[in-house]
Parts: sequence; C-alpha cells; structure tokens
Amino acid sequence: MDSRAKLFGHSIHQQLVVLPLGMLVGAVAFDVAFLANGSGVMATVAFWMIVAGIIGGLAAAPFGWIDWLAIPRGARAKTIGLTHGLTNVVVLLLFALSAWLRWDGPERPEAAALAASFAGVILALFGGWLGGELVSRLAIGVYDGAHWNSPNSLSGRPAHEQSAKSR
Repeated sequence: MDSRAKLFGHSIHQQLVVLPLGMLVGAVAFDVAFLANGSGVMATVAFWMIVAGIIGGLAAAPFGWIDWLAIPRGARAKTIGLTHGLTNVVVLLLFALSAWLRWDGPERPEAAALAASFAGVILALFGGWLGGELVSRLAIGVYDGAHWNSPNSLSGRPAHEQSAKSR
C-alpha cells in the first residue's frame, strides 16, 4: 500500500520517525552515562533529548495516522498499525512523565524519571519493530509494484516500471 502522505516521493512518517527514536534512545544512553559518572551535564543533555524526541514524535504521529486510515478494514496491517500507534503514544507519555519529573532539576533526575525513560525506550523498541513489520513485511508505505529496479521516486514514473539504467 502506497503512503498517503509523502514528501519528495517518500512517506513523511517514515522520514520523521528516525529523529524521535534516535533522540529518545540517545537520552537513555546519556542517562546511563549519568548513572555511571554522576555528571549533571549528561543528565541535562538527556532531558533536552527527551524534549526534542517528544516534539519529533508528535510531528511524526499525524502522518502515521493518515497512512493507517488508508489501510483496509479487516487487514492484519490495520491491527498491527493500531498496536504500533498506541504503543508509541504510551512511549511518548512515559518520556513526557520523565521530562515532567526532571523539569525543576534536569541535572539530577530522580529514580522515577529514569525508570520512565528506561521503560519508554524498551517499549519504543517494540513499537519500532511493529513499524518495521508494517513496512518490511506488510508493505505499508511502499509503492505499489515496487521492485529492486524501480525508477527514481522523483522521476514521475510508476514504481512498477524498469529503471532507465536497466534497459
């Protein structure tokens, strides 16, 4: 199923999800560094990465919603997509809780703030896997007729055609 929301010929959702996932995983890495050496700088970086990750997740979500609405009712992908979306809403809520708990002192996060982030990143891995299942296994957000020799997405030619280089 081809994506319904595109930029430069590709799914906007797939383009945008990379930033929040990277920021939120990176935040947890900085939290681990904080736990290892007690550096308030590491914890402060984690806080701001969480804030950026939440903003990025909120930017990516509507485009995933648009693509999900186009999946036919009764398709396995509809259920997987709903689970993916709801999982990532919970991820954002866990990280929002972590940011809220850190707000007055981001350089010294409490155990509850760290626990929310760690739980969020574990759940984000599951949500990301579900997204991979949608794209790689169920072909959601993939051009109809796409193959290993499709023409460039900016060419205006359908994906089922052969690339000019292959003829």
